[in-house]
Amino acid sequence: MSHISNRDAYKRLEERINRFPQGAPPSETLFKILSMLFTEKEALLTAQLPIKPFSVKNASTIWKMDEVQTENILQKLASKAILLDVDFDGNKEYCLPPPMIGFFEFSLMRTRDDIDQKTLSELYFQYLNVEEDFIKDLFLGTETRFGKVFVQEGVLSRKNELEIMDYDRASNVIKDAKFITVSMCFCRHKMEHLGKKCYAPMETCLTLGNTAYTLNKHGYGRAIDVQEGLEILSMAYDYNLVQCGENVRDGSVFMCNCCGCCCEGMQAIKKFGYLNPIQTTAFIPQVIEDSCIGCGKCAKACPIGAIKVDTESKKAKIDESICLGCGVCVRNCFKKSIYLKKRDKQIITPANTTHRIVLQAIEKGKLQELIFDNKALLSHRAMAAVLSAILKLPPVKRAMASKQMKSVYLDKLLSRK
Repeated sequence: MSHISNRDAYKRLEERINRFPQGAPPSETLFKILSMLFTEKEALLTAQLPIKPFSVKNASTIWKMDEVQTENILQKLASKAILLDVDFDGNKEYCLPPPMIGFFEFSLMRTRDDIDQKTLSELYFQYLNVEEDFIKDLFLGTETRFGKVFVQEGVLSRKNELEIMDYDRASNVIKDAKFITVSMCFCRHKMEHLGKKCYAPMETCLTLGNTAYTLNKHGYGRAIDVQEGLEILSMAYDYNLVQCGENVRDGSVFMCNCCGCCCEGMQAIKKFGYLNPIQTTAFIPQVIEDSCIGCGKCAKACPIGAIKVDTESKKAKIDESICLGCGVCVRNCFKKSIYLKKRDKQIITPANTTHRIVLQAIEKGKLQELIFDNKALLSHRAMAAVLSAILKLPPVKRAMASKQMKSVYLDKLLSRK
């Protein structure tokens, strides 16, 4: 009977995770991962938590226990980086982050002795790198992409400088962040435990804003200033790492410095590149054939294998259907035979995290989970943010939202625009 109860606890937790637009497809490997990260009691309690940020009082009401006991449990979960505890306008709120960027990664963003990180790394490798359901769902499950690439700013021409938006500059994202932490790279830490450590430095994972604040509070990230953040960015350029962040214009919560051998995002592009699993930059590299000598340095540096040296012409050829537009190839061409030009296709970036999540929820048919979260007292602030994002959508997306909700109230609200 206890075995059945154990399975039921983690099954409920799986269901809770999958109410959010970014889910985690069930599998035996996922069960083992959750069993390592959560005790059975923690799994049962976490499964009851709302999607929107909640207070100790909310959780106390849901769990039917006093607030002191409730806060002790919430703080223990936060200390394990399973929950995020964020101070908003002086009021502490909690939320369960998605698996990525979230509690999967947080578990390997520092060295820990309270969990078998080698075994966990092996399970992550199986779930993320061998089984394809999670990666497909994360990167291809919605038209609105979860992550985006930043162009390497040192290779921009004067014309490029005029064409690039501020939110597409990694340096601007760092400068605008209210709080920054740096942590161990989840991907490379995982691969180190598997005996596949690569050339790139480990401490390169940047977290920004409120999420950075809570990771620092619990020892999962080291607080740094803007200057050190920019120095890490410069170092990442030197190692030919690709900068990937949240696909938003404002308030990005993370910036990864990714290698082609360890990063799940880069691996997804190698597997499904023609489907564009990560939002590219607004630029695409062009080869000046007259001066290209076919040395192959650009091809070697490209993290996703988008460049080959043609065997007949002995010139570099770029597969534009999968190219990220990161500019790594431009930095590595000593002949200056590659330059960046603006893509013909306009890149549309969600305004902020709420906008992105709402778009993804609509595209996955989960909008009702965001708006009608019956396990918590209704948060007018959260509701207002969701509805505000909906009202700014194009008519087709608003119609999809209205159809999903099947609510007279929401239909009337959406019809005002």
